[in-house]
Amino acid sequence: MSEFVPSLETLPSLWYPLSIACLYLGFIIALAEAINRLTGTDAEFTRKIVHIGTGNVILLAWGLQLPAWIGIGAAVFASIVALISYFLPILPSINSIGRQSLGTFFYAVSIGVLVGWFWYLEQPQYAAIGILIMTWGDGMAALIGQNFGRHPYQVLGIQKSWEGSLTMFGVSFMVVSLIFAVTEGNFVNTTIIALLVAVVATGLEAFSKLGIDNLTVPIGSAALAYFLNQGLQ
Repeated sequence: MSEFVPSLETLPSLWYPLSIACLYLGFIIALAEAINRLTGTDAEFTRKIVHIGTGNVILLAWGLQLPAWIGIGAAVFASIVALISYFLPILPSINSIGRQSLGTFFYAVSIGVLVGWFWYLEQPQYAAIGILIMTWGDGMAALIGQNFGRHPYQVLGIQKSWEGSLTMFGVSFMVVSLIFAVTEGNFVNTTIIALLVAVVATGLEAFSKLGIDNLTVPIGSAALAYFLNQGLQ
């Protein structure tokens, strides 16, 4: 329960790892805001800087062994900021003006759910899988699709491109494969799991109404990887 209930004894030892994580997040947001305000870069591009950059903090949380309550608390705070920014354009690098999407809010919620779930199970690698598929897979798919997508298709009226979806598949496969290469030993099983997770993640990303993919992709990917790995052991 110490992962979820902070104690006064543990607080001093957390200052160093927590400072590293906070400095990293502050740098990413400040960089995106500076690019947005000083260069006039498309707000959608700076959103992807935040989207991809902040997601990498899960690796710091995992490596520095931050307790779950910090991740959950940060996710709650980020959810509140995302909702405020959705209605008031205080941080254009987080929500693009005129873009009707709750994706950033769902992003924060999914991080809180995954940290709470897999830190409790002492399996943080699955939280990392879900979050990194969302950040790198979904983020790169959007950038590639918007800039190089030449073969469009529609899912329930939502415009996508095969280039973007193939990017999502490839990045998702690499994320699962790399994390399992560090934490697991069975190459055949992990390759099968990586392929299945990549297919499902790509399918979930194709449906992104109101940014709901920022919730379904990470939670669905992490859950599938976890249950498949449990079943193959």
